[in-house]
Order: sequence, then C-alpha cells, then structure tokens
Amino acid sequence: MPGMPRPTLTARLLGRKNWPAWAGVGVIWLMAHLPFRWLMGLGRLAGRLALHLNKERRRVAATNIALCFPGLSPDEQKALVRANLCDVGMMLAEFALGWMGSDKAIAQVPVTIEGLEHLEAARAAGRGVLLVGGHFSHLELCARLVSQRIRIAGMYRRMDSDVFEFAVLRARLHYAAAMFEKDDIRGTVKYLRQGGTLWYAPDQDMRSKDNVFAPFFGVRAATITATHHLARLSNAVVIPFYHRRLPDDSGYAMRLGAPMEAFPSADAALDTERVNQQIEQMVREAPEQYLWVHKRFKTRPAGEPKIY
Repeated sequence: MPGMPRPTLTARLLGRKNWPAWAGVGVIWLMAHLPFRWLMGLGRLAGRLALHLNKERRRVAATNIALCFPGLSPDEQKALVRANLCDVGMMLAEFALGWMGSDKAIAQVPVTIEGLEHLEAARAAGRGVLLVGGHFSHLELCARLVSQRIRIAGMYRRMDSDVFEFAVLRARLHYAAAMFEKDDIRGTVKYLRQGGTLWYAPDQDMRSKDNVFAPFFGVRAATITATHHLARLSNAVVIPFYHRRLPDDSGYAMRLGAPMEAFPSADAALDTERVNQQIEQMVREAPEQYLWVHKRFKTRPAGEPKIY
C-alpha cells in the first residue's frame, strides 16, 4: 500500500499517561454510533456552547469575516460569526461520524454527488486526479461519503497525540486508498502518476517557504504552491471539489467541477491565485460552514501590519 502503513497497537500506547486520550477516543466512538439526527442535534448543542467557550476563536472568526465580507452590515457580519461558531460544534459531530461511523451508518447519510463524469474522463485518459477543496467543518465526513463512490487518497498532518494519530489514521485507512503525510511529495506524485485520485485542501496558512501571496476574498493570503507542483510533476487533472451541508439534517451535496483548464501553467503564482478563486467560490456557497476560526491571514507581506 502506498503512503502511511496501517498503524499497530503497542504497549506504549496503552500506558497510563495515554488513558485520557483513549477516553477522548471512546467519546468520539460513542458519538459516531448515535443515530444521524441525534448526532446532528448533539452537534448543534456543542455549537451553542462554542459561542461562549472560546473568545479568541470568536475574535479570529469575526476578523476574518469582516475582512472577507466588507459589504455586509455589522449586524450581518455578527450573524455570520454566530452561525459559523455554531457550525464549529457541528464539526465535532461530523468528524466523529467520518472517522468512526460504521459503513452501514455512512451508507444511510443522505448525499448527492454531481460531476462524476469529469473524474471518469480523466481516468479514461489514464491520468490521476487532484481533487482540490477547502477546510469546511464537514470535510472529513464528506471525504468518507465520497469514498463510497470513488477510491480516494488524502494528505494530512500528523496529530500531536500518539493515541489520536493511531486511532484516526487507522480509521481513515479503513475507507481511503492511502494517506500521505503532508511532506511526502514523492509518494504522492507516484500515486497520482499511477492514476490515483487525491483529495487536497491548500487553503491554510502553512508558513512554508513555498508560499506566495495570492488574493483570497481580496486579501493577500500566504498560500502554498503545492497544487501547481503536484499537477506539474504528476500530470494529474485538477478538479474542484465542492461540498456543503444541507439544511434541516437533509444531508450533503457534493459536486465535482469541470477540470481547471491549462493547469498547470508555467506560472506557479498565477496557478495558486486561480486555486484560491475556486476555493473562494466554494466558500460563497456556504460561508457559515467554512473554517473561519483559522488564522488564514497570519503571515503578512513584508511591511504590512499584523491582522490578528
């Protein structure tokens, strides 16, 4: 299997110092086995608590939304901040279901997916596919949902907790074709060259040396150029991957957009700007579901003041 091997349970992981982490994993497992509507209700309850528990994240979300939606009135911005923080609670429920829900439970989640013909055309041409998406609260669950129809791999950052790294990587490898650490460019490119499909979200401030400042909602944002380089090195087709939660617990809508034309070009900065434009369009379809609590604009161009 390419990418990370399936982790094995060791005596060290079962040590006393890891018991609190195992308790956390247990809570997530129990949440994942609730009926879907009960789980969504629990997520909404957690969201209401999130409104009051973390003032710093609320400040970050408010700053980002004010920067990215200057046309909204102050009251409209406050309403979007409130909706977004409530959505952070939903993220906990959706991560639990995506990671540890049974195959039967996942099969019962209402979902529609459009645009599979774009993926099929790329595969018929013998090319790999890079599904480019954004950090939405439901990204992990939607990756699991789409894996019912498409064999996909993913890129991820290793978790700080060894217990959660074991549990979550093991869970992901249950449904993903492979998981690559974010720095495993060689393995990722090889997988794409062999016709694999990789889900990838390049919309966070990674503070990498391969950043360029590309507009995101009109604000220059430090953005990694990896989408350009992965496509260039692998000859993969780049397809935008849209997903959003529908109202009233009615499920999820996913869409594979048309492949990005003439991508990659010879200009990494221009390609990265085009990727940001795609992700911005995704956000506009469901702005309350985007991860605004992330400090997207933390790294600033030389001479520009700090935002947070």
